[in-house]
Amino acid sequence: MASDSTAAAKNLLNFNIGVLGHVDSGKTSLAKALSTIASTAAFDKNPQSKERGITLDLGFSSFIVDLPEHLKGTSYERLQFTLVDCPGHASLIRTIIGGAQIIDLMMLVIDVTKGMQTQSAECLVIGEIACKKMVVVLNKVDLLPAAKKAATIEKMKKRMLKTLENTRFANCPILAVAAKPGGPEAAESMQAEGVADLIDELKKQSYLPERDPTGPFLFSVDHCFSIRGQGTVMTGTILSGKVAINDTVEIPALKMNRKVKSMQMFRQPVTQAIQGDRVGVCVTQFDPKQLERGLVCTPGTLPTLFAGIALVKKIPYFKGTCSTKAKFHVTMGHDTVMAKVLFFGASSETSSSPNNADGEGSKFNLDQEYTYQDELMSPPIAGKENTASNNQSGASSTQATTNQQWALIEFEKPVTCQRNCLVIGSKLDTDIHSNTCRLAFHGELLHAVTDKTYNETLLPNLKIFKTKSREGVVERATDNYSVIGRSLFKKETNIQTFVGLKVRLSSGEEGVIEGGFGQSGKFKIRISSGLKEETFKQLSEKGKKGKKAAASASGEVEGASTDAPSGSRQSIKIFLDFKRYIFDTKKQMIQT
Repeated sequence: MASDSTAAAKNLLNFNIGVLGHVDSGKTSLAKALSTIASTAAFDKNPQSKERGITLDLGFSSFIVDLPEHLKGTSYERLQFTLVDCPGHASLIRTIIGGAQIIDLMMLVIDVTKGMQTQSAECLVIGEIACKKMVVVLNKVDLLPAAKKAATIEKMKKRMLKTLENTRFANCPILAVAAKPGGPEAAESMQAEGVADLIDELKKQSYLPERDPTGPFLFSVDHCFSIRGQGTVMTGTILSGKVAINDTVEIPALKMNRKVKSMQMFRQPVTQAIQGDRVGVCVTQFDPKQLERGLVCTPGTLPTLFAGIALVKKIPYFKGTCSTKAKFHVTMGHDTVMAKVLFFGASSETSSSPNNADGEGSKFNLDQEYTYQDELMSPPIAGKENTASNNQSGASSTQATTNQQWALIEFEKPVTCQRNCLVIGSKLDTDIHSNTCRLAFHGELLHAVTDKTYNETLLPNLKIFKTKSREGVVERATDNYSVIGRSLFKKETNIQTFVGLKVRLSSGEEGVIEGGFGQSGKFKIRISSGLKEETFKQLSEKGKKGKKAAASASGEVEGASTDAPSGSRQSIKIFLDFKRYIFDTKKQMIQT
């Protein structure tokens, strides 16, 4: 019997559809109208969900249809749609992000009487990050007056198309339904409207997702419960690899290994499951309260991170500033933790390096140099002029057009996640009633930091630099090859640390700092190629004017006239440029 079920499962293509939208837009009612089989986690079974009338957790259900024409000729015979009902309440955005990472297509459910709302927009942002395709469902059309119904639906479709025109979902299908005519209290006998057309559209939009049974097993668990006499059941979606009965799996969060005793896919026993399958895995007993959700894997394959380096992009709809050293809620897998983030970008050398701009399948190169950024720059929105939020950084905004920006993410507590996983940074402490997007940036984890002492082992090798510039004035020339400078250092500065650094004069000559001169912060510069004749002449004339004239020319004499003498306009400036690696404990100054 089990082998028959396994054979049937092999011939069944599982396609995961995320049902997302604002709270009370009718997502769960829509999932009910579509579904024929409910999993252990479907339809607001949580007592709090029933009490509050909203979805608090991910819910799963499914229905099976004939394989559409464009998928025939594959190894599959039937198509199973698994619906992932994500909560719409603002405070549950962590759960929504977790659900979005396991879906192949997104259904954005909109209350037709209200249009796009705050959480609708956040769900759209998550969809853009994690999903390839989307279908918009205008729900609750039964609430529209009959005389205005068609016109209102058409108007809302146009509004949605306008909203989506600059996203990856431009011109996506938009369908009108009434998942639960009469509302939640209506009789179950009330027939849903438009659901058959929606199913037809879902069949058209389905595709053959990547299903690779090779590689390490990685299982995203969203529910856990025990069955007396059998063991503990973990339900979830396989993110990579495969699992079979008698396999040993690791639960990293609990630091334990367990043996797989049996498995089911929507109440049908199976002997194995692969990437993309929604499955319940029964393992040897442990307390299910210890694992509300998390990741399960092939033993030894899932690292615990203390920090990470990710290739990131700012989310254009986030109106705030993503400042370096600020704290964000960072979501990776099903974990959301507080983390301090430092942003940095590509130097001129890194811009043409093998570091992939999109980050897909790439690794972070620790041998290259990167520039420190005070904030994450906004990439331009395709087909749209830069908005105020895209121009927050002024001249530096051009750097973002290369998409070469990274983040060093330091977690407040360790995170267990797969390498190269999706990273989303949010400001979830923002007022949930404010009409603003709280999702700040997203990207891909390129470098997992598993060493607890990374401050000593990794950071000194991370070549992120700041460029420093100082400006002083030439006071006088002592001969054709030496000048005395001032105003480059403070009186208390140890000039000896700057000895040997190159400087350039506004008159064109280049020199090297030889050492201090006196006790007032002045210094001596050696010009190895000699001063130009006109430079030496100018400095010689300036020296003859005496000390007072020189001080007046530089504006140091109290009460000096703002109409400076000609000598002031001709003062020769000294420029010192160098860079310093921010994690260099020796604080060395480097010039190229």
